[in-house]
Amino acid sequence: MTEATSLVDALTPEMSRRDSMALLIRAFEAAGIADAASDARLLLCAAADIDHADLIRDPEAPLDEFARELLAAYGQRRFAREPVTRILGTRGFWSLDIEVAPDVLDPRPDSETIVDAALKILGERQNDPLRIADLGVGSGAILCALLDIFQNASGLGVDVSPTACALATRNLRTCGMMTRGRVENGMWESLEGGHFDLVVSNPPYIASNDIPGLDPEVRNFDPGLALDGGADGLDAYRSLGATLPRVLAPGGIAIVELGQGQAAAVGLIFREAGLLILGVQNDLAGVERVLIARKMPNSEGKSPPATLSSVSPLGAGQKSD
Repeated sequence: MTEATSLVDALTPEMSRRDSMALLIRAFEAAGIADAASDARLLLCAAADIDHADLIRDPEAPLDEFARELLAAYGQRRFAREPVTRILGTRGFWSLDIEVAPDVLDPRPDSETIVDAALKILGERQNDPLRIADLGVGSGAILCALLDIFQNASGLGVDVSPTACALATRNLRTCGMMTRGRVENGMWESLEGGHFDLVVSNPPYIASNDIPGLDPEVRNFDPGLALDGGADGLDAYRSLGATLPRVLAPGGIAIVELGQGQAAAVGLIFREAGLLILGVQNDLAGVERVLIARKMPNSEGKSPPATLSSVSPLGAGQKSD
C-alpha cells in the first residue's frame, strides 16, 4: 500500500477486526513506521470503542460503518506520521491519563525519569507539604504526576505559551488537583521565589540546526518553542542557572531533563550558578536523562545534601563539586 487514501477503500464491511488491523500494520510498515503493530492495535481499539481484551476475545467481529470510517481517518493521519497520542488526544504518563493537544509538547516516557528521581530523593518526605514548581509546564504531565505522588504538596506551573497553560490547567482539573495546583502564563525568569522545595523542568534542549533532522513525529508535530534550545541547545539551561538559585528554598532540589550528551555542560552551568550537583539519572534506555542539583543550605542549619544511590556522578571524570 503506497497511498494513505487507499485505506478508505481497503477497509471493507466484510473485514474483521483482525484483518483491519493487519491492513493498517502493512500500511504503517510500508511507511517505515516503528511499532506498526502496536500503533495499529491502539487505533483500531479506539475507533471500534473496545479495549485490548475485547479484541482478543472476538478478533473476527466486523467493524461497523462508523468505526471503519474513523479507523481509515486515524490510519491516514498515522500514515502521515502524526503520533498516535496526538491522534487519540491522550498520553499515559506515570499513572495518569494526560490530555495532549496541538501546539503543546507531547510528554514522552523519558520525562518520567524526572518523576522517578524526585520520588527517590524526596520519598521520605512524601507526606510533607512540599512546594513544587514546574518551569515550562507544557501539558502539565510532570506536575500532575508529582502532585499525585506527593499528596500534601502544592504545585505551580509556569509557561510562556498560553495554549500550554490552558492545557496544563485542564489536566490538573481532570486529575483532581486544582485545589493544590495552579498555572501561570509568563517567563520563569520573572517568577518570585526563594521558597520552592522542588523545582523541575523539561526545557527546550535541541540545537537549532538539529531540528530538521528529528523524526517527523517530533519535527512536524511538536511546537518549535518547546524544542529549540538555541545554537548549542543550552540557552534554556543558562536561563535556569540564573533562575534556580533565586527560586529554590535553602536545601531545595532542582531536577531538569537533559538532551543526550548534555550532562557535563549543564552541570558546569549550574555549578557556576552556585548549585551543588548531586548527579545524573539515566532513563530506561541508559541515556543520562536528568540532572539533579541542590541549593546549598544557608548558615541557619539545614540538613546536609541528600544523595541518590541510583544516580551516577556527573560524567566520567567530572568533579561533582
